[in-house]
Order: sequence, then C-alpha cells, then structure tokens
Amino acid sequence: MSTISETGQCLCGDLKYRATAQPIHTTICHCRMCQRSTGTAFLVEPIFMRDNIELLAGEPKQYTHKSDESGLSLYVNFCGNCGSKIYQTFERFPEVIGVFAGTFDNPDWFERSPENTRHIFTRSAIKGTVLPKDFTIYEEHTRTLGQTESNEHQILTAHKLVT
Repeated sequence: MSTISETGQCLCGDLKYRATAQPIHTTICHCRMCQRSTGTAFLVEPIFMRDNIELLAGEPKQYTHKSDESGLSLYVNFCGNCGSKIYQTFERFPEVIGVFAGTFDNPDWFERSPENTRHIFTRSAIKGTVLPKDFTIYEEHTRTLGQTESNEHQILTAHKLVT
C-alpha cells in the first residue's frame, strides 16, 4: 500500500496542510451555509479522520457558526491573510474534519463515486443544479440529530435537475 501525501494551501500560501489518508467519504453539500461560505452552488467536502490532516504551515483563524438545522456549532477554519476557507470541524462529529476540496493542490486526487459520495441538503440546491445519476441524494442531512446514518432519509438515486 502506498503512502498518501496530498498537500493543499490557501490562496496566499500562508496556510498549508497535508492529507495522509483517503477520505472516509465525500459529501457534496447544498445547504445555504455551504453556499454562502463558498460563494458557489455547493461545497465538495472530502471527510477525513482528524489525525489524517496535518497542518504544515500557518495557524488558521476560526469562525463558529450555529447550524440552522441542528443548532450545533460548525468551526470554519480559514486564512487570516487571504480569507480562504481550508477546513471545518463539527461539534456534532468531533472525530472528523471536512476539507474544502478546491484548496488541495490537486483537487482531483480523491475518488468521487456513487459508492463513497453523497449529496446532502438538496432541498436547498440552486435551480438548475444537476444531481448525478446513481449517487445517493438526500433532501436534508444523512442523519437526524442524535441518530446514526441510515438510508431512511434518502430520496433518490436517479439523475435529477433541480427546478
């Protein structure tokens, strides 16, 4: 098995990090917080165990956001110089870290397949968003507060255009 060492950084290069393992899975989030945070239609967020992301340079600033859905905190970590968001951690899931995929030096290094990727909060998806065929799609989060993940909230796995 080869050793993984995929690096990333903020826009100005003050914050640098390395992933040392494949993500557990990838979440593509269409919630309003992720839309506002990225300035785009959704966030592509590979999810890692915390000890699989190493900070190599710089010290991020942190913004605490209360989730509109759960009321729990999300901690958005960003560069104090250029403002690039690098990763977020979660009160609800303290063992993991979600990286803003576009900050990787090679944002295509990790797999995005129907087996390891899901779209969440698609009820907030911007009109015209195309949800890919065969991927797991959720209108809300994959879990209700206090529950483990289940497919009971899954709404479809077919190609769909949000209208």
